[in-house]
Amino acid sequence: MIGEMVDRALAPFFPRVVAERMRARSVIMAFEAAKPSRTHKPKKQPKDADSELHHSLKSLREQCRKLDEDHDLVTGLFDRLEERVVGGPGIAVEPIPMRYDGTVHTQLAGAIKALWGEWSLAPETSGELTRPQMERLVCRTWLRDGEALGQLLMGKVPGYTHLHGVPFAIELLEPDYLPIDYVDYSAGIVQGVERDNWRRVQAYHLLDGHPGSMVGQKWAYNTKRVPADRVIHIANRKRIGQNRGQPLLHAVVIRLADIKDYEQSERVAARISAALAMYIKKGTPDDYVLPKQGQTQEQRTFPFGPGMVIDNLLPGEEVGTIESNRPNPFLEGFRNGQLKAVAAGARSTYSSVARSYDGTYSAQRQELVEGQLGYDLLQHEFIDYWCRPVYRAWLRMAVMSGQLRIPPDVDQRTLYGAFYQGPVMPWINPVHEATAWEILVKAGFADEAEVARSRQRNPSELKASRIAEVAANRAAELVLSSDYYHQIYGKNPTDADAKKEPAPAADEPARVGRDDDE
Repeated sequence: MIGEMVDRALAPFFPRVVAERMRARSVIMAFEAAKPSRTHKPKKQPKDADSELHHSLKSLREQCRKLDEDHDLVTGLFDRLEERVVGGPGIAVEPIPMRYDGTVHTQLAGAIKALWGEWSLAPETSGELTRPQMERLVCRTWLRDGEALGQLLMGKVPGYTHLHGVPFAIELLEPDYLPIDYVDYSAGIVQGVERDNWRRVQAYHLLDGHPGSMVGQKWAYNTKRVPADRVIHIANRKRIGQNRGQPLLHAVVIRLADIKDYEQSERVAARISAALAMYIKKGTPDDYVLPKQGQTQEQRTFPFGPGMVIDNLLPGEEVGTIESNRPNPFLEGFRNGQLKAVAAGARSTYSSVARSYDGTYSAQRQELVEGQLGYDLLQHEFIDYWCRPVYRAWLRMAVMSGQLRIPPDVDQRTLYGAFYQGPVMPWINPVHEATAWEILVKAGFADEAEVARSRQRNPSELKASRIAEVAANRAAELVLSSDYYHQIYGKNPTDADAKKEPAPAADEPARVGRDDDE
């Protein structure tokens, strides 16, 4: 405040001095990182998200695809992300439709699961992939290319025959089908996506064929307008207002390419050093005898073997070997440091990328816990972008086609409710994990369903399996510790009176049948 008053007082008489004072004040108040200097030359990005990706997305996508094809580390990285995000059985869906009294309608849930399981055998248009295979392929495309698309075929479609009673199928499309250079601002189309004034997606303008296809190049660049409710677009977005998705490896592409080239150079150097080379060192110039005129000097070779003796050297000659310092002893340490940076930029863990599991139990568990947070985030995004829209669109078609009939006691607001289960964090020490879950369940801080899901099991399927198993064991008169009934009621009393059932209390009605929960 005092400085501003002084500036206003001096401005009419010393304007240049006041200007210098204001410039100095602005420099002092600015962040050091915002000031360019000889040693700090900041790079800036003033463009919006769409302009930033418009000229770079295609190149980034193609580079990531090539790395996935030829780079073993990148292939292993995406393989591990598939395993941790989708897993072998895919994202399990557990329907939870409710009655009006708030209880789960188990009969309807069972009917939905039966239809869903049948449709999961061939959910996409070609009929070649199961649902878990389709989800893993979509997940890999989403992470590698930055986005993936699925066109929903619902009801009767000209030229297509549905494979199931529920008329619903998905056509899988790579992001190349959505042209990034298709822009029409007058129609609200940016990079192939049509939006309204509030940025709500109205339609996707898809190519009739893949632009890199070997056939159909003439018609491949024709576009068709597909309404947004018939397209699922899963994208890896990093900025607000971003239209298209960017590859997961966008920040580590250069580092991965450098690691690949560096390792290749080291391998070539090691191969050269492995080929033993020898040379003959001449003596003094006086010892060297030139060949006579018209004669050529014969190229001499020596057989090489254990314990050999070379006795045909000329005067002054001696045999020497070319030494090599390959393989480089510092290669592994340098490579591991680079892989840690790659893991940090690819939302993964160093152990998963390098396949190195050295360290103590505490260090491994800490890395597993921290890495699982990243896997869970990707898993939830995949469920939100892909699994939930697919399940709800399929369920809507199952009801509309008459394949699924809704009982009148079902609350329609809960019809689409479901629990989505993906891969969970594995147990490093099963004994400790099981003990912890047992304590939580006994204390009431967890339930049996949560424990089953932590082992990637469906609670209802596990319950049905246990009921059948216990019934079969009791019918066969097998006494196993897995049946807690025997620990309470199955003890063999020592006297005859203990074998008799106690009489019911006066205010308690007599019970008929078994004493365990039925």
